[in-house]
Amino acid sequence: MIDNARVLALIPARAGSKGLPGKNIRPLHGKPLLAWPIAAARASRYVDRVVVSTDSPEFARIAQQYDAETPFLRPAELAADTAPSSAAVVHALDFLAAQGEAYDYLVLLEPTSPLTEGTDVDAALESLVAQRAVADA
Repeated sequence: MIDNARVLALIPARAGSKGLPGKNIRPLHGKPLLAWPIAAARASRYVDRVVVSTDSPEFARIAQQYDAETPFLRPAELAADTAPSSAAVVHALDFLAAQGEAYDYLVLLEPTSPLTEGTDVDAALESLVAQRAVADA
């Protein structure tokens, strides 16, 4: 939580990569690629919940091993090559809202950006909150 606002970290990780099959679970420096954004979200001082949106039971199991939640499997039509990430985000937010969960901020962390750290997440959220405070003044 930051400035009394709830923060959701959402990590989209579909299984159907055609360019590099299984890329989101390929090992990078001893961990699956998917584990890196989970670690960044977990290291953040502000993230309240870490959810992985995936269409793969295997990816979901791996995400859970690294302490992320997988409360749903993404429908196949939202995991196609042509499906935009925004559709997966809307699906996740709608699913969580139906469960009575609401968030003020969403942090989207991609497995293909494994160098993002918790301090990066925190700095982005702090900047956002500061900019909103200036705009509201």
